[in-house]
Amino acid sequence: METTATPLDEIHGQIAAAAKLAQRKVEDVTLIAVSKTHPPEAILPLLEQGQRAFGENRVQEAQGKWPALKEQYPDTEVHLIGQLQSNKADDAVALFDCIHSLDRPSLVKALGKAMDKADRRVPCFVQVDVGEEDQKGGCAIGDLPALLKQAEDAGIPVVGLMCIPPLKIEPAPFFALLDKLVTDHGLAGRSMGMSSDFKTAVMMGATHIRVGTALFGKRGSH
Repeated sequence: METTATPLDEIHGQIAAAAKLAQRKVEDVTLIAVSKTHPPEAILPLLEQGQRAFGENRVQEAQGKWPALKEQYPDTEVHLIGQLQSNKADDAVALFDCIHSLDRPSLVKALGKAMDKADRRVPCFVQVDVGEEDQKGGCAIGDLPALLKQAEDAGIPVVGLMCIPPLKIEPAPFFALLDKLVTDHGLAGRSMGMSSDFKTAVMMGATHIRVGTALFGKRGSH
């Protein structure tokens, strides 16, 4: 019997093809299904197909849907990929398995305190502003060494760097820059690549790719 390939199958196939071209192991790439703005009924089919890493943008929205979903699928990881306000640090540490948007000293301070209080160390990526775009958030490249030192002093486990390249510009140079920064600072994780450019990101060393539209369709449409 022929079964129709799901969007998840298709993306796994594309990841595998890109990894092969780059002579990388496909298991070194984690696919994060970006479930922000999507209700539990849109997420459940992916969980049923075995997807176990999901990305959310907002603490409050994630609080509304993930505790119940995690009861059904306790081995699921929920990643915070959106900007985090310092006053939500406690909630973020309680809820998320990984935070991709650590980007400023005030947040290091808040997360360090929250992790101490909860006695829970949540792995973090430092978001780097590779395109020098103020509106996107992210630590300036020049400020990165100091921020990494602050995170280390605060007991925050930094597992890598994250970037969002500027829109409508070839992303490869920005991925290459992040890759170099990760290597220069002795880190391992590279959170980079979205629906439009994840194949390029995989070829350039991404360890975590954040794919929403290609899995769920256009935002808000089911």
